[in-house]
Amino acid sequence: MHIVDRRLNPGGKSLENRQRFLRRAKALVQKAVYESTQNRDIQDVLKGGEISIPLGGTEEPHFRRGPAGKHEHVLPGNKTFIEGDILPRQGGGGGRPREGGDGSGEDAFRFVLTRDEFLDMFLDDLELPDLAKKRLATSEQPNPVRAGYSVNGSPANLAINRTMRRAMMRRVALHRPKPEAIAKLSAELAESTDDEQRLALEAEVRALESKVRRIPYIDPIDIRYRRFENEPKPVAQAVMFCLMDVSGSMSEHMKDLAKRFYMLLYIFLTRQYKRVEIVFIRHTDTAEEVDEETFFRSPATGGTQVSSALEAMRRIVAARYTPSDWNIYAAQASDGDNAYSDNAAAATLLTEAILPVSQYFAYLEVGEGRSSAISSGTALWSLYERIQSGWPVLSMRKVSDRSQIYPVFHDLFQRRSADGKVG
Repeated sequence: MHIVDRRLNPGGKSLENRQRFLRRAKALVQKAVYESTQNRDIQDVLKGGEISIPLGGTEEPHFRRGPAGKHEHVLPGNKTFIEGDILPRQGGGGGRPREGGDGSGEDAFRFVLTRDEFLDMFLDDLELPDLAKKRLATSEQPNPVRAGYSVNGSPANLAINRTMRRAMMRRVALHRPKPEAIAKLSAELAESTDDEQRLALEAEVRALESKVRRIPYIDPIDIRYRRFENEPKPVAQAVMFCLMDVSGSMSEHMKDLAKRFYMLLYIFLTRQYKRVEIVFIRHTDTAEEVDEETFFRSPATGGTQVSSALEAMRRIVAARYTPSDWNIYAAQASDGDNAYSDNAAAATLLTEAILPVSQYFAYLEVGEGRSSAISSGTALWSLYERIQSGWPVLSMRKVSDRSQIYPVFHDLFQRRSADGKVG
């Protein structure tokens, strides 16, 4: 059985050809997607859009017979050139880009990615680091498993051995004559010269042949198909804590950077994982767990005590997410400001309660713009830098401009090998 997919994409070309092209040019398309995100808004990530790749990336490898030996051609109508003249390269027209000189050329191949294609390419090499299956949890993802046999099904699932075994059992039970027995009687009939014996042998042969026709070699009641049932597939449980500073020291620009980072993280988690819960915590000098709408949209202000957010995370972990059963992740965004008296409490919570149970803790420090570099001496950055030497699960990055969000996010969550190297 052959199935041909003739669905059309918006460009009117075969969907199968489009998917084959994306697979072949995956590296170039991913690079173009990554570069295009530098100038995109967070909302634009969900819209797909046009990208361009080098024209050379659209070629397929092929073999071509080359000319052998030396050839000289005399073209009809030639009144300008003689043998040995060198023809200058023409400047105008299409074709590949040139290193220098005048003239224009086609230097890129442009096409439009759908929303799903764009997100698939952007998120393809990202993952939650060190996701361990500490406890298998029931998910909604079906996993087909063998569940015996059935009397109907797809030809691809035909159980040949079971079918032949049942057919043989039926033939034996009904005493279906064997071909060898009929052939033996036919041979005796051919050699017999006694008329009475020949009549008896003919009758016996006809009876056996009639019985063979009544009892087929394989009957529809013999046929069996392998049967499969879907059962929930075990997957790892994980929770991501989003801790955001919304105190008075956070300017609107800083809050915008933090929210953009968390929106990108939210898109990544909800699209790539089915069993990841997200807990939103925002804090000033006090912390509270909030819903998604409040986290991204509701205004707040006040003093700064980072330990309040860490304490809220500790309480929630103790109440709902047993570390032996859950993979625990956290992403914190702040301007680095913290009350001096609070540093000791924050360090204690991190080293004794948060980092020991976390698979990964990402800290993002936001600044006031590209023209004003983030100071390396903020209270929180200095504190976390001292802690990081003993806790490799803590990762730290800085951003001060919208264009830096995507590179930093990609750096924090890109896929790593078992030894921790990027790959």
